[in-house]
Amino acid sequence: MNIQVEDIRIRAILATYRKRVPVTEGYVEVKDEGTWKQICDKHWTMKNSRVVCGMFGFPSERKYNTNVYKMFASRRKQHYWAYSMDCSGNEAHISSCKLGNHLTGTGKNSSCDNGMPAVVSCVPGRAFAPSSHSGFRKAFRQEQPLVRLKGGANTGEGRVEVLKNGEWGTVCDDNWNLVSASVVCRELGFGSAKEAITGARLGQGMGPIHLNEIDCTGFEKSVTDCKFNTESQGCNHEEDAAVRCNVPAMGFQNQLRLSGGRNPYEGRVEVLAERNGSLRWGTVCSHNWGTVEAMVVCRQLGLGFASHAFQETWYWHGDVSADDVVMSGVKCSGTEMSLSHCRHDGPHVSCPRGGGRFGAGVSCSETAPDLVLNAELVEQTAYLEDRPMFLLQCALEENCLASSAHNTSLTSGYRRLLRFSSQIHNNGQSDFRPKNGRHAWVWHDCHRHYHSMEVFTHYDLLNLNGTKVAEGHKASFCLEDTECEADVQKQYECANFGEQGITVGCWDVYRHDIDCQWIDITDVPPGDYLFQVVINPNYEVAESDYSNNVMKCRSRYDGQRIWMYNCHIGGSFSEETEQKFDHFRGLTNNNVSAR
Repeated sequence: MNIQVEDIRIRAILATYRKRVPVTEGYVEVKDEGTWKQICDKHWTMKNSRVVCGMFGFPSERKYNTNVYKMFASRRKQHYWAYSMDCSGNEAHISSCKLGNHLTGTGKNSSCDNGMPAVVSCVPGRAFAPSSHSGFRKAFRQEQPLVRLKGGANTGEGRVEVLKNGEWGTVCDDNWNLVSASVVCRELGFGSAKEAITGARLGQGMGPIHLNEIDCTGFEKSVTDCKFNTESQGCNHEEDAAVRCNVPAMGFQNQLRLSGGRNPYEGRVEVLAERNGSLRWGTVCSHNWGTVEAMVVCRQLGLGFASHAFQETWYWHGDVSADDVVMSGVKCSGTEMSLSHCRHDGPHVSCPRGGGRFGAGVSCSETAPDLVLNAELVEQTAYLEDRPMFLLQCALEENCLASSAHNTSLTSGYRRLLRFSSQIHNNGQSDFRPKNGRHAWVWHDCHRHYHSMEVFTHYDLLNLNGTKVAEGHKASFCLEDTECEADVQKQYECANFGEQGITVGCWDVYRHDIDCQWIDITDVPPGDYLFQVVINPNYEVAESDYSNNVMKCRSRYDGQRIWMYNCHIGGSFSEETEQKFDHFRGLTNNNVSAR
């Protein structure tokens, strides 16, 4: 069939559906020679409805009250399209369906004897359940899903990951197609798939590759019900499958705009807000405005990821009539589809600095880096060292030791250090670059080079109910490509005041024998602990996925030796496994940053 997607719509007929966003029920209409025409329902099937609902971002279809529509149809003259459709139900798009019977009729007007216009009624996914226009829908947590999407910029896109034996893993892209991708999309509450993406184009995953050569009929409830091969020899993470799903038109992008930027991807954030009964544009207070909030703005506008959040925007001349602050106190979790879903002050705006030049701003980018720590290497390299105090002068000056070190004898004292190597990979789609330009880099005497990020990682030892027992510290880093995958060229190096960063497909290694690559546990009694590393803890640099920035291990210390076991990245196990591991739910409270 040769129908473009712009040429088909669901037109709400009944008053209750006309007010709702998104439109879930109405006539199916196609545009033919510039005019919208209805489709005769004589040969219309639920399979056709399923395909149409999928195209508009809805996972399934339902029955509707035909009598009301019969009554409505009898009062109007209809313009029928000359054809019908014949779908098998698993197509991702109406253009893949067969063309059905040609209707009888003369010239441009086809007739639909004793029939009426075809109606579809779609069931929206939970996140898109219709509300009145001012409805306030927050991000919600699904019950233990078996499938998730990671690393995508927009709602309904990302690398496909599957839960198996309590551990998340990826899907190999052999035979990956729209039919299988649509099963994933519908399972997650979206419509059919717009695109089945191969070759890890939305970033590489970590951990096992669970499924390969997936073969779905298109009607499965879950992708785990499809035929597949569990053998994934010959597959690697460069072949991780991803998907872009059809998502309902919520109109969120019309409630926000970027103004005054040099290109459409940047500018001062202006929101449409109701003031004294009328809608008007205004700015967002930039107090505590950060990367997480900027991420929501870029997603809402369909512009990808945030690359920067700005608290001053005087250099971007926005619309002067929109200088007033209409939104303040914005704090997002990062999963919201619209800035209005984030926590904020409501109608009582409070912004001491005012808007205008201090309005919040963003710049967006289609791609982002994604840093992940190699958990296995931490487990393999951890050991204890009793290091004499006279070798630790430099480290003391750089605050790498616990505060009791100041009272330790320089000649005869020592500190007990838990040492380990950090190997930090960039698995994203763009290079990880420090936020600060060279003028703000700091010279570190211990390492004899400049550090571009003053707080790049937090190292902590916690007891089993989540309280810090060792002071740990905030490690600063010089970022460089230590090694790369075979076909990737190194770009960044620390020596000679070189450019800093981590290239996609490369990793930065801070070896266990470097100063400050440790936690000072001199004052810690023997016992069972949790060891935790958090990368980019203040979200200073935008990443496509922050959930994998935490690495946790169980550790046992007997006073002389230390064991590290079960080291893993945040988000790599099921919630159930994770809770057993933690014994408590408060672990991530320890990486709350000073925002």
